[in-house]
This record gives sequence, C-alpha cells and structure tokens, in this order.
Amino acid sequence: MPVISLKNQRVVIIGGSSGIGLATAQQAVEQGAHVIIAGRSQAKLNTAARYLNSDAVEAFPLDNQNEVELQHFFEQIGKFDHLFTPGASYVRGPISSHAEVAHSCFDAKFWPQYNAAKYAASNLNPDGSIVLMSGAFGQRPLADGASYAACNGAIESLGKALAVELAPVRVNVISPGTIYTAFNWEGAAQEVRDQAYDAYTSMNLLGRVGQAAEAAHTVIYLMTNGYTTGSTLFPDGGYILR
Repeated sequence: MPVISLKNQRVVIIGGSSGIGLATAQQAVEQGAHVIIAGRSQAKLNTAARYLNSDAVEAFPLDNQNEVELQHFFEQIGKFDHLFTPGASYVRGPISSHAEVAHSCFDAKFWPQYNAAKYAASNLNPDGSIVLMSGAFGQRPLADGASYAACNGAIESLGKALAVELAPVRVNVISPGTIYTAFNWEGAAQEVRDQAYDAYTSMNLLGRVGQAAEAAHTVIYLMTNGYTTGSTLFPDGGYILR
C-alpha cells in the first residue's frame, strides 16, 4: 500500500496567507511538502511566511480575480502536484439585493476558482489534485442569500465536471460550515463576529464553531487519498443535518 504523504510534493494554495489556506499550508509543510502560497496582500503573505518559518515556503502576490494575473502566475511556477483555492471575499443578501451583492460571490469565489483550475490544469502532475471550496450554505441555505447558495452549488457542480474532464487528476470540493478565522466578517466589530459564531453553535449537531485546522485536515485528506475524486466533503459540524 502506498504511503499517504505530501513529502517532496509541490502544493499551491491561492488564499494561503490566512484562515483555512494558512492552516492547510502549515499541515502540508509538516508533511514535507514544498508550499507556494499566493494572495492579494503582500503584508499578509510576509506575515504568513514568517509564521510558517520554513525554507519550503514561497509566497507570491496575486489578485485571483484578475484572469491575466492567474495565467501568468501558473506560467511562472511551473509543474506542481496539488492546488487548493480557498481565497474569497463576498457579501450575502436576499433576492431583492442590488446586482453587485448578487454578483459578488460569483465574481470573488466562483470565477477565480474556475480560472485557477483552467490555468493550472496543464501544470498539474497526472497523479495530482485540485481542491475547490464551496460552503455548507449551498446545501442548507438560510433566508438571506439566494445568490450565495447558488454560487456554492455551482462550485460543487464544477468540481464534479472537472473530475471528469481532467482525470486522472483528481478534483474534489470542501464545503465547510462556519470556521473561526480572522477572515470571517472582515472589518466587523468583534461583538458582531461573536454573535454570528454564537448563532452557528445552535445550527449544527456538534454545538460549536469549527477550527481552521479541522477544515485544513479535510483538504490534506483530499490531496493524499489517491482514490477520491468528484466528491464534496462537509467539515461543518453537522450543519447540513440539523
């Protein structure tokens, strides 16, 4: 049986300077991978690189909403083994919201992942993988996010379609529930964040908010299990079952 490990493999994480992306980078480094993190903020990338404290980490500034930048990024880094695409910033609102609200998740979450997969595909080793990220809201929407739910559903369908199109490269999706990260509710007062976290504890079976390391562990599983493709995994504490 092959050893399940990332040792000596190249892992690319777009959105790797914070939250689930950074936690995944840390776990990949611990498994012996060479990790490339990318994100819009050079300051956050520098902080993340210091936190990871490894010669096996490279950091690249990248606006993943800019298709030309994505194309040049993948041309620059060359061949690699695994891609994870957690980075996104968007707003949620009801069906009556203005167009910019309705479009925000697709502009910031769907198309950047679609284009990342598009330009990464020719650089991926055949036994490698892509892990996309949706969100549990797509399976259990509340009353204030029609476009957000639709976006997450589209990402999960994209994962299945790419698993077929790019095989033998494996393509999977993680769909986390609410996770403690500095990224959540960015710019909001701590009281607002705490209220949102408290509300989520009553919405799932485990009665707590998840940790970034727990979601990252799911990503590492999908990178290292060579017989899983076209799947969506839900590190959500049982949110979709409540």
